[in-house]
Amino acid sequence: MTLIWATRGREWGFRFLRDGGLDDPLPVYDEAFAGMGAAASGVRRSARGCALRFPDPEGRRDRSGRVIPHDFVLLGADAEDIGTLEDGMRAVWPRVAEEFARVWRSPEPPSAATG
Repeated sequence: MTLIWATRGREWGFRFLRDGGLDDPLPVYDEAFAGMGAAASGVRRSARGCALRFPDPEGRRDRSGRVIPHDFVLLGADAEDIGTLEDGMRAVWPRVAEEFARVWRSPEPPSAATG
């Protein structure tokens, strides 16, 4: 699955944990989420894929007590089967849940992974 994933941890701020294999994922991320605003959750299609935003399924919060959001951009064919936010969560969360469980409490953020 090719995706961009941006989130924050308990101690570290919002950053990319997956870069979709792009040197700079920010322009694709910005395009995908344009028009979604500050909505806590949602799904939006763009020319390059599908944007998903949802609160942490485990209810995790940062040190300020804010619910941690997860933003994903699925690229190419991986986005084709996503019709609803629930479809997207079922497709994406099982692939990243263990990874996030390992890193979210770390004092320092992990490096972005390709993919």
